[in-house]
Amino acid sequence: MALITLRQLLDHAAEEGYGVPAFNINDMEQGLAIMRAAEACDAPVILQASRGARSYAGDIMLRHMVEALAEMFPRNHIVLHQDHGNNDATCLSAIRHGFTSVMMDGSLEEDMKTPASYDYNVDITARVTRAAHAVGASVEGELGVLGSLESGEAAAEDGSGAEGKLSQDQLLTDPDQAVDFVMRTRCDALAIACGTSHGAYKFTRQPDGEILSMSTIAAIHDKLPDTHLVMHGSSSVPQYLQDLINAHGGHMPQTWGVPVEEIEKGIRMGVRKVNIDTDCRMAMTGQFRKVAAERPEEFDPRKFMKPAMDELEKLCRDRFERFGTAGQAGRITPVSLDEMAARYASGALDPAISAARAA
Repeated sequence: MALITLRQLLDHAAEEGYGVPAFNINDMEQGLAIMRAAEACDAPVILQASRGARSYAGDIMLRHMVEALAEMFPRNHIVLHQDHGNNDATCLSAIRHGFTSVMMDGSLEEDMKTPASYDYNVDITARVTRAAHAVGASVEGELGVLGSLESGEAAAEDGSGAEGKLSQDQLLTDPDQAVDFVMRTRCDALAIACGTSHGAYKFTRQPDGEILSMSTIAAIHDKLPDTHLVMHGSSSVPQYLQDLINAHGGHMPQTWGVPVEEIEKGIRMGVRKVNIDTDCRMAMTGQFRKVAAERPEEFDPRKFMKPAMDELEKLCRDRFERFGTAGQAGRITPVSLDEMAARYASGALDPAISAARAA
């Protein structure tokens, strides 16, 4: 089966200059739609599960579901990633249940609502990284707090989101601090704050440099050219999906997400992982509403699921192609977790080396 680590995939993405969409999953239908898109595009895949998804489906179900997807789609290497882990136990239990990568989000305290101190973030991220690397798993850290530069607030999703007003310093990752963070934590990927936020309601207007700081990404990449950067909250909230939902009984106020064109710029600036959840939810929900509105006599869940899966597959294919992920799966030779652990132990994969050179 083709389960690989985030570090291996993002190393390849950096070498070849592409980005990888990371799609959140909760159930079989989402997994099948994403993997069908990946198969059509010959793309490697990041499937990520939040703490909410793990509670909804259960760790055993998620593990076996992803193992089944890996068996069904053996050419499309899969990273199974824990999204927004809130403590050591969340991250390490994910690895115990077959996750090949975890995110330790130390930007917030364990309640995932209170912005944490820098020292707390460094300490807990470094601790999780040491444990994960010992068994070959990858770690993504986060520096800065995800939230809107317009409102100074964060939107919560699956229990993760800062409460109260946030300062500009919190909402934009400091490039110099990013160098120190990578050197001290040795994380494999770094999620940064640049004005994106969770959920559908990111911006009240088409985003520009005042509310989506692509210059922050460029500055961090300049100081950490070998560090894999991550954009969270990067759903584009497509207008056609807003219209589909609203045309069939929904009531989504007009909103704007992160334009795909801006994400493509970010990939050229060192972004290697792009988190997408809201777009996937909207794709499926739009079709659920359409079937319910146009065929009110329908009661077979499969008649709702099939068009929803087709809509999600179409969305995923677009992102694989736009981000340059398409055509890359066949060029990757999987490396086992045991081999990755040996490479970490030897220092061959030490993320602090490039950070030290940059400093």
